[in-house]
Parts: sequence; C-alpha cells; structure tokens
Amino acid sequence: MRATWTGQTVGIALSAICALALGVAAVAQATDPLVGTWKLDVAKSTYKPGPAPKSATVVIDAAGKGIKVAVDAVMADGPLKWGYTSARDGKDAPVTGHPFYESAAATQTSPTEGTIVYKRADKTVATTKTVVSKDGKTLTVTSKGTDAKGEFNNVGVYTKQ
Repeated sequence: MRATWTGQTVGIALSAICALALGVAAVAQATDPLVGTWKLDVAKSTYKPGPAPKSATVVIDAAGKGIKVAVDAVMADGPLKWGYTSARDGKDAPVTGHPFYESAAATQTSPTEGTIVYKRADKTVATTKTVVSKDGKTLTVTSKGTDAKGEFNNVGVYTKQ
C-alpha cells in the first residue's frame, strides 16, 4: 500500500529535513558541524498548520566539498525516505525519493548557517534556513512555503546523535 502525500505533509518533512541536510558548514569534513545524524525533537518543534512528523532522522555525510543528505521520516500518512547530494553552491541538485520536491539549491551563509530553496517544476515551493547551535548539538530548521493547501511555516528542532 502506498501512502498519499500532500504538498504540506511533504513540505513539512522535507523542508525540515532538507534544510538540515543542506544548509550548514563551510566544508564537508569531520569538523563540519552539519555532518552527522540528527533526530527530530517533535516536542520542541512547531508545524503550522500541521500535522508534525511522528519522527524524523536525517543523516548527513561529507561528499567531496559538499554533503549527502538522507532523510527517514514517519509522517501522519506513513513513511517517507528521500535525499540528495549538494555542493552547497546554490545550484539545483536533484532530490530523489520525494513525492513533492524535485530539486534543492543549498547555500552556506556561515560555518553554522545556510539556506535551501526547494523547487518543483522549476518553481520555488519552500525556503528553509538552518542554524547549528554554538555547541553543535542542536540544529534548528525554519521552513516557509506554499503547497496545494496553502502556506506553511515550520520550525524543526533536531538533536545531534
């Protein structure tokens, strides 16, 4: 049985997770604060209008000078696994396994902050800002966009594992 994803449901999971994966760090090295495994703290996160994911884990690995992002989430409608690889150079990178986002264009604005623009049919559908805390233990992903149901505004708080 295949789950049906609405733009908002996908946008919630994707924006938060993609933003996590793409948005931070100067170089994808062991010292890159974004590289690692991040788990969504649902209680500290807000998803408007919702619903929030039941759970989400994002694994971010170094990929040359960029990063490889793998998202494994459980949404209200069922599981969602997707990912992408980005040089964090602002150029569109293909997103695989996601029913709503087709590409992600990530840029790094500082060693601990970044922005990701998600597109579908070459049209921006969500923008995500990511910030890794000074202690490197928390990733905050703020996502805004529009889907078939209207606007969404999500803040996902992730803890490094």
